[in-house]
Amino acid sequence: MKCAIFANTPAQIHFYKNIAQMLRSKNHKVIFLIRDYRETLALADSLGIDYLIYSYGQSQQVLGSIRAFPGRLLRLMKILRKFRPDIIAGFGVYDAYASLIFGKPCIEFTDSEPPINSIYSIEVQMYKPFIDSIITPELFAYDFGKKHIRIRSYKELAYLHKRYFVPRNDILKMIGVNKGESYVILRFNALDAVHDAKIRGFSYEQKLLLVRELKKYTKVFVSCEGAVPKEFDKDLLRIPKNRIHDAIFFSSLLIADTQTMVTEAGILGTPAIRCNSFVGEKDMSNFRELEKRYGLIFNYGEPQRAIDKAIELIQISDLKARWQEKRERLLKEKIDIAAFMNWFIENFPNSHQIMISDPSFQFNYLVM
Repeated sequence: MKCAIFANTPAQIHFYKNIAQMLRSKNHKVIFLIRDYRETLALADSLGIDYLIYSYGQSQQVLGSIRAFPGRLLRLMKILRKFRPDIIAGFGVYDAYASLIFGKPCIEFTDSEPPINSIYSIEVQMYKPFIDSIITPELFAYDFGKKHIRIRSYKELAYLHKRYFVPRNDILKMIGVNKGESYVILRFNALDAVHDAKIRGFSYEQKLLLVRELKKYTKVFVSCEGAVPKEFDKDLLRIPKNRIHDAIFFSSLLIADTQTMVTEAGILGTPAIRCNSFVGEKDMSNFRELEKRYGLIFNYGEPQRAIDKAIELIQISDLKARWQEKRERLLKEKIDIAAFMNWFIENFPNSHQIMISDPSFQFNYLVM
């Protein structure tokens, strides 16, 4: 079998890296098609992933994406004509249209729920007809009908489950922190993806306030997408792209206006505060579950509340120990999504029918 995988962001590369390795171990051929966007190429290179670039350009805003669409489509057609895939996987849009053009089945995983904004809802409606199977977390609010497979897991467990991720404490020396010493990571997003349209995070002044207040209690490291304000230069987290999860694992707290890294922190047993205007009645189900069921993260739409919570948490002495207990509960209740996806892709379309008729089949991938 030949499988073409589309990965547009660092999180998507992480999601598929172990799945691809499993498929290759069974002599299937896998090709990664990725987008040259911010940290994506650097991460793929650091992980030693072979890939081809189907899209150039940094902007993901709506007008830029529309203008770039024909060129991207032509480029990926040239690539796939040579590879001739039997099945296509990804996170939507280009994998869906590649499936239409080449007449091959398309499997998509997504945890971005269409109601989060009108632009993303339109985008989903445009590519949904060309996808054969859409896999989402169990509590996903939107219903894709007969194409929809719900699983009890998060995409981040495909690479941060204990089966796949073993933290390396040499990261502490790399960032200049002693073993057992407290430090906090602040992650500020560019918020320029299509599903981020009209979304707000921390303002420039609020970022400065957050850094200044937390420094009263602990070391602070800043990770930014896009341009870095000069005030943060001395506090930047300067590590290889593929070591970010080690840094998160050993940190005392993560505060972010981004999405994925907050889930990653919670899954790793690190307290996390998420602050952006996604938070509210239409917030994504995985963030609500991580907060309400597992108590691993905090979601705020108001930046000052997030700043106050961060200051409160960093002063709790046994914070990490509490969170590691919560992490263990989550891992016992969620399936190994990487192993599940490997099975699903390898056995498609029978796998889809099995899951439609017996959704409990997925619990064969619980790790006790």
